[in-house]
Amino acid sequence: MSARPSSQSEAITVEEVIVVDPEVHAAMAALVPQLSSSAPVPTAYELETIVDSPATTLFVARDAQRRIVGSLTLAIFRVPTGVRAWIEDVVVSEEARGRGAGTALVRRALEWAEHAGARTVDLTSRPDRVEANRLYRSLGFVERRTNVYRHSPDA
Repeated sequence: MSARPSSQSEAITVEEVIVVDPEVHAAMAALVPQLSSSAPVPTAYELETIVDSPATTLFVARDAQRRIVGSLTLAIFRVPTGVRAWIEDVVVSEEARGRGAGTALVRRALEWAEHAGARTVDLTSRPDRVEANRLYRSLGFVERRTNVYRHSPDA
């Protein structure tokens, strides 16, 4: 895989995916079902679309043996009030949880967003994801009083 090495947390390294190869595709095929039971596994083409978009960056976390153990997608976009960033689809494999991969991924995304000039970085997390919510709070995220609305064309 071609990637730019970046942040480290203990034996975890975080890289920006710049080429989707079979290793990345296989890792995402294993990680996405741990994130969502209803989302289909992304195709290689769909992953390439994420990687090729100027608005999104796909990061992967690797353990000391260089296995991909987590991923995060960062979207950065300009709106009339400034540059904003949104973290989506943070997932760490079940066997690697608690070893710093989530922290390393989020820290790298925050660094990337700050470098891009983002005024804020947002994310959402279901209340039942207790450990994930604890992580986000420990990294400085503050719960906002807001309504999140979703429109689905199928509804």
